[in-house]
Amino acid sequence: MTNPIVKSFWDKATGSWQYVFHDPRTMKGAIVDPVLDFDPLAGATSTANAERLLNYVRHTGIDLIWILDTHPHADHFSAAPWLKAQTGAATAIGEKVTGVQKLWQDIYNLPDDFPTDGSQWDRLFADAETFMVGEVPVRVMFSPGHTLASVTYIAGDAAFVHDTLMMPDSGSSRADFPGGSSKALYDSIAAILALPEETRIFVGHDYAPDREARCEATVAQHRAANIHWKDAPTEAEYRALRDARDATLPLPKLMLAALQINIRGGRKPAPEDNGRSYLKLPLDYFESR
Repeated sequence: MTNPIVKSFWDKATGSWQYVFHDPRTMKGAIVDPVLDFDPLAGATSTANAERLLNYVRHTGIDLIWILDTHPHADHFSAAPWLKAQTGAATAIGEKVTGVQKLWQDIYNLPDDFPTDGSQWDRLFADAETFMVGEVPVRVMFSPGHTLASVTYIAGDAAFVHDTLMMPDSGSSRADFPGGSSKALYDSIAAILALPEETRIFVGHDYAPDREARCEATVAQHRAANIHWKDAPTEAEYRALRDARDATLPLPKLMLAALQINIRGGRKPAPEDNGRSYLKLPLDYFESR
């Protein structure tokens, strides 16, 4: 089996990790979870993060064939459409994204003709589906809990686990968003940590309050040291810990903006008659914490 070369890119503003991985033999590659920059005070988008990824791809000589999102993110906008426009690479996400689209269509009161069939992406992956990036085999693992649509991409010995696990000293990710489930998250983490112990786990976020940001640890390191898993919790113990923690957390500051973009595959709402796009807020749908 060919294992990929993985390059990580940190976005401090959102605490997000973005990745480019490629096959060193064929130089075929993929991007995972690219960030489109957003200034919420100005309502302005920009492409500094996406340009960093694109410059690396071009400088390294990678033939980009996939732009992969693990789920519709609540803390940043996806840069997948912009990168597709620059490279021609196909965009993809897990097939359960249609459930997220339907859920948020209701929350945002979007019109009945809003597409909730996942057609905003080139490919919707099913659980256990496989594809190749050059000579690197990639398997899709349905990993719900953080959202009802989350997937993990297992590329050779590298697993891009999105927002299931944090780094071992931070534990796991929240499960209280609409469609989330601490029970499903427990099962997803158990499946990820059943991978071979040398598997490199690449996380979606690291908020790193007291150290430099990190993104990688092995399955063995998570089994031994992850603060939410090292003592092999029962499902009931994990859910009690996760649910109690989630009850104290405020919503991500960009969530109500980001989901409007990300259920559209990273696109803005259609321009209105003045040529501008607008975001809307569902007032009093969520409670303040």
